[in-house]
Amino acid sequence: MERNKLRSIIFSHINKNILLFFGLSIVLFFIIVAIFAPFIATYDPAVTNMQAIFLPPNATHYFGTDDIGRDVFSRVVYGTRISLFVGFIAVGISLIIGIILGLASGYYGGRVDSIIMRFTDIMLSFPTFFLILAVIAFLKPSLVNVMVVIGLTGWMGVARLVRAEVMSVKNREYITAAKLQGLSHKKIMFKHILPNVLSPIFVTATLSIAGAILLESSLSFLGLGVQPPTPSWGNILTDGQNNIINAWWLSCFPGLAIVFTALGYNLLGEGLRDLLDPKNKKENN
Repeated sequence: MERNKLRSIIFSHINKNILLFFGLSIVLFFIIVAIFAPFIATYDPAVTNMQAIFLPPNATHYFGTDDIGRDVFSRVVYGTRISLFVGFIAVGISLIIGIILGLASGYYGGRVDSIIMRFTDIMLSFPTFFLILAVIAFLKPSLVNVMVVIGLTGWMGVARLVRAEVMSVKNREYITAAKLQGLSHKKIMFKHILPNVLSPIFVTATLSIAGAILLESSLSFLGLGVQPPTPSWGNILTDGQNNIINAWWLSCFPGLAIVFTALGYNLLGEGLRDLLDPKNKKENN
């Protein structure tokens, strides 16, 4: 009975929020593709066939082939794994840093808040993409470096958001009661404050995944991200940039994958924002 009630509540919210429904559908589709890539892909994405160069989409090669005969459909399918993996890990890194710094800044205030926020302002003064380019230029381009660099340069918005949320709840009665009980600052921050500020963090994380995927694709397109022969949507686009007229499928299909993935996470984030908005909850009640 409880499961059926939970399902009915979830589906009623989805029906009221069409953005959430479409965003969740797109995100789940790409997650399923990433998980079952070996079963969905029709060829090994790294295998070349010099007898099948620049074949247009057909019944055998759904998305055609590239300049060395690799199956573009299989490469796009496996590229889904790379893009989602980068998005999740990079955003996870930025969330950990942003939550810790935001909690400390909002909870302690004073000098701690001033130091953390001034450092945040300095980081925000640099254009993110060019900062990433500068760091990657000194490192060997690789999947790990891309994830770490995107994560280390994307925490500032999270820190500011968490700080603002913490400052709005830290003087409430239950926090005062926790302090009177003699609980440590660490327990108060992570056990009593953090659970009450998670809603906007979830929304921000969802929207940030789309940004991380776009950044990874841009870096791979420039040759500073995931390196061939590992398939990534960005480096597949690189293969097609010089043949966009004669082999349009090399740019079209990975480009559409990037667009729909970013669209899915943005719609999901907007839907979650509407769902978790206290004003909307009161209206629905």
